[in-house]
Amino acid sequence: MTAPAQPTAVHPRPAPAPLARRVAAQARHETRAVLRNGEQLLLLLILPLMALVALTLTDLLDDHVPEGASRVDVAVPGVLALCVLSNAFSGQGIQTGFDRRYGVLRFLSTTPLGRSGLIAGKLLAIVAVLVVQYVLVAGLGAALGWRPDAAAVLVSVPVLLLGAAAFTGLGLLLAGTVRAEATLAVTNLVWVLLAAVGGTLFPSTTLPGGLARLVDLLPSGALGTALRETFLTGTPALLPVLVLLAWTAAAWAGAVRWFRWS
Repeated sequence: MTAPAQPTAVHPRPAPAPLARRVAAQARHETRAVLRNGEQLLLLLILPLMALVALTLTDLLDDHVPEGASRVDVAVPGVLALCVLSNAFSGQGIQTGFDRRYGVLRFLSTTPLGRSGLIAGKLLAIVAVLVVQYVLVAGLGAALGWRPDAAAVLVSVPVLLLGAAAFTGLGLLLAGTVRAEATLAVTNLVWVLLAAVGGTLFPSTTLPGGLARLVDLLPSGALGTALRETFLTGTPALLPVLVLLAWTAAAWAGAVRWFRWS
């Protein structure tokens, strides 16, 4: 007669990590991936810093510098707007487009992270990179003579976040509806156009009257104007803020409606 088999110990399956921890881990992963990518660094950091030096040391902005201000006072807000465009629209749009192409989005959306957690992680990564951009641009601006009012710096934060929300929605809408190669081409083309004549680096007043009014209704023009007004006067006007809100609502509504995960 054989001895009865010993009962097998049953180990309960460990509970999944809380959603907040999973989102934070995804955000850290995406932030590191962006900051370790040479092409992304060129787009997110090197080109904006080069633009700041060029706008400050040349006379490109001289006809649009208000009395009592300096070139760098107009250049820094424009470069910060360019950082948002580079980060939330071009950088995130390209990364999301290729993640979608290679099935990364579909895989992650089926994990405990889920679709909402994945999007939250992307948003946190955008904010983290934006903090790095702000610190570097402000540091270089200070070296070039930028001396903003502390209250204006505080007011600029929600303006930047609103701009980031608008451009993130646009980037996800594009990345989730067209092929990755098309996303790459379109985002790069749009980046160049909005940086040059979209009210980002240069105020819309550099353009003819009718075109200037059209640019003011673009998210790039509204963000550039709102940031320049914030740092020069202490608060943005209502119109550019409303324009950004409208673009944010429309972009995210479109992304929710038409975004395809694979």
